[in-house]
Amino acid sequence: MDKKSSISFTIVTVVVGVMLAVQFQTIKEPVVRDTRDTWELREDLKRQQELHSELLSEIYKYEEKIVKYETEKDDSKENILRETLDELREKAGLTEVTGPGIILTVEPSFNTVGEPVSYVSPELLRRLINELNSYNAEEISIDGHRIINTTVIREIQQYTKIDTYPIRSLPIEIRVITDDAEKLSNRMKVSNSIQDFFSDNLILSVSDAISELTIPAYDDVIRIKHLEPVTSGKGGS
Repeated sequence: MDKKSSISFTIVTVVVGVMLAVQFQTIKEPVVRDTRDTWELREDLKRQQELHSELLSEIYKYEEKIVKYETEKDDSKENILRETLDELREKAGLTEVTGPGIILTVEPSFNTVGEPVSYVSPELLRRLINELNSYNAEEISIDGHRIINTTVIREIQQYTKIDTYPIRSLPIEIRVITDDAEKLSNRMKVSNSIQDFFSDNLILSVSDAISELTIPAYDDVIRIKHLEPVTSGKGGS
């Protein structure tokens, strides 16, 4: 393999490694006591097995791309690299996406003294996102900000922040893209999340299925920890 091909191959493998690391990270949530019954544990195990299968499929797909890259002619390698980068950008949430989905709206209610509530806690949003993911949500945005696997939702200076973006007022809109929008809408309309939000003096509304919904690209910096480039040996191999 010549020097130019070696550099291009290294770029592909590094990008693939970064994206697999991103996929393995999850939205941070405080440790809570597990109170699930046997049925819920079985459902969770099934979802984890499906995730494991999906990750293996991704690994095999990228391995096939590497093999294809090594065997293709030189004039085709640039196109393969470009296609791979485009796919990885889409999976990382760096491109705008459109598809069927639903819209959830969080509106202020009134507290015990009749004052409107204008704060939604990070815990509520994290639990809602986890529930949406368990129902096969593919892409999510909150208040116009894309949620990806490395997104952190936390409270800073009395504001709930999604990565670096604070939620300063209500209502907010949560957009969700999924393969079966009608099924997701029906599930969320009877979800316990509605009662959870109501307990915090908030109203969670769920729309009917929407045939075409657009979610913006992630516009912050993706930070990956504990990932280092492999030191090449002699001759660039």
